[in-house]
Amino acid sequence: MKKFKNAFKKWKNNFIKRMAIIKRDHLVKEYFKNNILFLTFVGTSVFNSTMLRFFCMHSIENYLSWKAILADTIVVMFIGAFGYLIKPKNRFIYYFGFSVFLTAICTINSAYYTFYTSFASISMLSLTQYIGDVGDAVVENVLQIKDLFYTIGPIIMIFVHLKLKKKNYYKKIDIKSERRKKTLGTLSGSTALLIIFLLTLTSLDISRFLKQWNKEYVVMRFGIYVYQVNDVITSIQPKINSMFGFDKAKKEFNNYLAQKQDTKPQNEYTNIFEGKNVIVIHAESMMTNLIGLEFNGQEVTPNLNKLSREGMYFSNFYSQVSVGTSSDSELTYNTSLMPTKSGTAFVSYSDRTYIGIPTLLKEKGYYTFSMHANNADFWNRRKMHMNLGYEKFYSKSDYEVTKENSIGLGLSDKEFFRQSVDKLIEINATHEKWYGLLIMLSNHTPFSEVEKYGEFPVDMKETIINEEGYEEEISYPYMEGTKLGNYYKSAHYADEALGEFITALQENGLLDNTIFVLYGDHDARLPRKDYNRQYNYDKELDDTLDKEDPNYKEYDSYQYELGRKVPFLIWTNTMAGTKYNFTNTNVMGMYDVAPTLGNMLGFYNPYTLGHDIYTIKDSNIVVFPNGNWVTNKIYYNSQKVEYLPLSEEPITEEEIDSNTEYTNKILEISNDIIVFDLLNKEKNDGMEGD
Repeated sequence: MKKFKNAFKKWKNNFIKRMAIIKRDHLVKEYFKNNILFLTFVGTSVFNSTMLRFFCMHSIENYLSWKAILADTIVVMFIGAFGYLIKPKNRFIYYFGFSVFLTAICTINSAYYTFYTSFASISMLSLTQYIGDVGDAVVENVLQIKDLFYTIGPIIMIFVHLKLKKKNYYKKIDIKSERRKKTLGTLSGSTALLIIFLLTLTSLDISRFLKQWNKEYVVMRFGIYVYQVNDVITSIQPKINSMFGFDKAKKEFNNYLAQKQDTKPQNEYTNIFEGKNVIVIHAESMMTNLIGLEFNGQEVTPNLNKLSREGMYFSNFYSQVSVGTSSDSELTYNTSLMPTKSGTAFVSYSDRTYIGIPTLLKEKGYYTFSMHANNADFWNRRKMHMNLGYEKFYSKSDYEVTKENSIGLGLSDKEFFRQSVDKLIEINATHEKWYGLLIMLSNHTPFSEVEKYGEFPVDMKETIINEEGYEEEISYPYMEGTKLGNYYKSAHYADEALGEFITALQENGLLDNTIFVLYGDHDARLPRKDYNRQYNYDKELDDTLDKEDPNYKEYDSYQYELGRKVPFLIWTNTMAGTKYNFTNTNVMGMYDVAPTLGNMLGFYNPYTLGHDIYTIKDSNIVVFPNGNWVTNKIYYNSQKVEYLPLSEEPITEEEIDSNTEYTNKILEISNDIIVFDLLNKEKNDGMEGD
């Protein structure tokens, strides 16, 4: 009898457990059955955000980051929860509307990342006014098939909606009393997940989230939807801070200046060019890897090669641009300040006070001017060039521009330089000393007008002995027809224009008392994969070598990032063979140009973030807007929180931490200088007097 009771008790317990499982499974089944639209909305939206990371930051760690997936799920659940308050028959409109909105966020960020290697910001809406001027570049170089992938979400939503409507689904679940219950339940669920998510965050996660400098890191840890919400807050914050955060910013700025203890440099290069005229070339999209590059024995940039051999050439130079590209390079070149955290200084902060190279040279009796045969208001140059100290801006209206003499965005470089020489002759005749910036244009993405670049094959030629025993030259396509190949053709054209310009200057006596300065404004903005064909070409198959092939050369992300260097050089027609004719291999950034040139030309700006390269020498550090930095010894990637040794010298953790702290400080100080207009003495004196 006892055995029977024990057996019955055991059977009863097992039956209760089975019934509980059946009930649980039934509840789960009922939940999925009664929340199909909500779950479809959540599933497709989170899937899209996951694929965005996959397309942009190609690694399993990034696109399967559980933190990012959890964060995106929380946001989408929170949005979806309020859909339950709407009548079921109208609920689809709510979910579909937000599905389209979230899809737009993924699509815009995907396309944006292709061009800028960063994620979009609401503060960049002000730049949409320039899309018409670069429309072809956007369509050809930015928008890709992958950017249409995200529309799968809304399409699935429509398909599910039609299926449910056909089955009278919405009438079956139209229970008014459950709407509020489901809303509160979903909000409770998302809140619980939020608490779990917050408990997983590290101090580094929180710091980078608040600063928003490193957008890739934020998206990788917090997901694209949280990033976008935070971006809106960050974009509005400067407007609020500029009213309430001045005192703190001013204090930090003063502390920085006190610690900096910079004085006017004194070394063997001090005042060596004082009193000389200056021509500065802003070389559009010109990269260092062009120098010395050949196709079939023909140099891509023979004139640039000659200048680098005969002048003072800085081979380890970086441009430090952010989303403002060319305008960022102009800002940093002139002022030694970094791009702003939100928006671009040229557009968002054009009413601030800047101390530019032209302003300082005007004080020394120079006539200052700039020349660019594009719309004067593109990148708001008309206003900003005046703020930087240029007395005259020769823009599109000052040049004869026709369809026949244009390439890409406007007047061709050859025609631009030809017409500019006449202006320079007049300036030289009427002014004792002058300083001028000339901005090139033809070598601008999308590098598609190859028929206008002239003949420059980027194929691979090979001489063989044919069956008859004679030498025969055969050709393989190699880089022909590729974007990178077209870039090389474009760069060759721009280099030819530069050579013709220098010849014209020489013939007109404009180089006799002139130094010639050239900098690349930024890299070509072509993705890393475009370089694989160049380094791993299989001529037999006219394709890229397989990664398993023993001859395959890995062009990894570090090589790509470090390969984005641009040229910087100083040249005179008498420098070749002198003690000033050499290559400086120390790492140098665009923010080091103003103090370096200042020492040579005899002007000084105490508010520079960079340094005279001949004073700091091999101890320099170049800071990038995304929080990365590079020295002669190390390249540090703040997104991956890892570094690449560049020399055999030992590296300490203390050195990494110190340089990272310095980078963050420089970025914050630079941003504060611009946002709070800290160089405006009248404003600062007024604030301090209150």
